[in-house]
Amino acid sequence: MKFIDQLQERFGIILASSSPRRKQLLASIGLVFKTIIPNVDEKRITFDNQPQNHCQFLSVVKAMNVYNNLVDLSPKIIIAADTIVVLDNEIINKPEDADEAVYFLKKLSNNRHKVFTGISVLDSTNGRLNCRYASTDVYFRKLSDAEIMDYVSTGSPLDKAGGYGIQDDYGRLFVKKIDGCYNNVVGLPLEVLYEMLQNV
Repeated sequence: MKFIDQLQERFGIILASSSPRRKQLLASIGLVFKTIIPNVDEKRITFDNQPQNHCQFLSVVKAMNVYNNLVDLSPKIIIAADTIVVLDNEIINKPEDADEAVYFLKKLSNNRHKVFTGISVLDSTNGRLNCRYASTDVYFRKLSDAEIMDYVSTGSPLDKAGGYGIQDDYGRLFVKKIDGCYNNVVGLPLEVLYEMLQNV
């Protein structure tokens, strides 16, 4: 893609995330990037009770943490994101353990929830930061206790907001339908990110 090539001629790209899903999504559009994991304790950060503000604020904190610790001062674009699951106005984070993963999945079963991802794009040459978010409605079918236990026993839910990954073998079978961006549920809405990069 010509635009991606031109962007990478101007900037080095940094993904401020440890998420393997975000790495795969960035690579899928031809971006070559370096990964730097931000030193941010997400559990200690609260912004307000509006989920779109919460996830955007966390993405800003992650981007700024990486920016403030850059050693290489050549031009960089820092991409940071934060994804949250919201059910009945309650943010459902990554489960602490298997029991909490089971609890989360039982709450999501036969319900509609929302997935929000906040994205920050920071230009290291001038400190300019752009922040946006995407939202997707996700509808779960009714899950049996056996299905939930089988999925949790894989360990996969433990590093995912809401206790599931839509891209997982099990997770994709739990979802009846979605309204919105699929990649947003995975963890990085590429359409929104692409528009943001075009404005750098």
